Amino acid sequence: MQGGLVAFPTETVYGLGADAASRAAVAKIYEAKGRPSSHPVIVHIAKPEDMAAWCQDIPDQVWALARAFWPGPLTLILKRHVAVDASVSGGQDTIGVRCPSHPVAQALLIKFAELKAAAGQPRAGVAAPSANRFGRVSPTQADHVRTEFASMWPDGLLVLDGGDSEVGIESTIVDLSGVQNGLSPALLRPGAISLEALQSVLGCPVTGHTAQSPRVSGSLKAHYAPFTPLILCVEHKLEDCVRDWLDTHEGNVAVLLRSDRQLPLDRVHLIRMPMMPAAYARALYATLRRVDESGVSVVIAEQVPDEPDWMGVRDRMNRAAAAFEGNSSQT
Repeated sequence: MQGGLVAFPTETVYGLGADAASRAAVAKIYEAKGRPSSHPVIVHIAKPEDMAAWCQDIPDQVWALARAFWPGPLTLILKRHVAVDASVSGGQDTIGVRCPSHPVAQALLIKFAELKAAAGQPRAGVAAPSANRFGRVSPTQADHVRTEFASMWPDGLLVLDGGDSEVGIESTIVDLSGVQNGLSPALLRPGAISLEALQSVLGCPVTGHTAQSPRVSGSLKAHYAPFTPLILCVEHKLEDCVRDWLDTHEGNVAVLLRSDRQLPLDRVHLIRMPMMPAAYARALYATLRRVDESGVSVVIAEQVPDEPDWMGVRDRMNRAAAAFEGNSSQT
């Protein structure tokens, strides 16, 4: 990368990467995304042992989670090593690290580590938030990234094409930075790895976000938003919600629903979403991007179940809808 940026696939979404050990390179990520400097990024590493270069005071529970879920869609929040610049952490004394499983990401990280070692720089990691403008829908295909940054790099950003993202939503984030001070592990962002699976490995309860929790990627109330206004509605009120919007607005409506029900209404485009949570997550962001391209005036989505397996999808949809002030979310 040599101080530049590269977009690359992970199993969750595509990331916009730079040398995590270079303050100047990390600054380019923030500039390209329009990301606030207080909002931390995640350092991607090739193997669990590389954590020692980025983190300190690593508790034993971390290695249990690494054995169970790495490489994979899990980010761990730990104490930042004193030698690591705070630019990757939004100025905090914590740092997010993860070891992705996508083969292209792994090849990139391994090669980068080799180049750094050859240059006598053993601290190798790639800082990479999702490869989209800040607050917008994350990319799950290489073309999503190219479209996102076409105006900034008309000649093209370097994008490593690894096909469609397998998971489709961002990594699960678990905070273990306070474990050695007696605090419980905390789930700060749900994802493909369930709360039950985390607790099974750790052998203890995993709590949730508190006022004292570190800031982490994707934790703002409004995030992951399409350009098209998004309204969420519970299943039994869906038709009423659509009718109410049609009665008071011009334009067409895209309706995201999981059931095979019909809505015999003019100006309505039905989009059938998968019934199962993993498949829904895989399809979600690509669907929202297609909606943006379709020219509809609003997307009304059937709220997904309030069940453990749906926690990650529900989190992303709630944050996406929160980006549109004044929209009603009938939950």
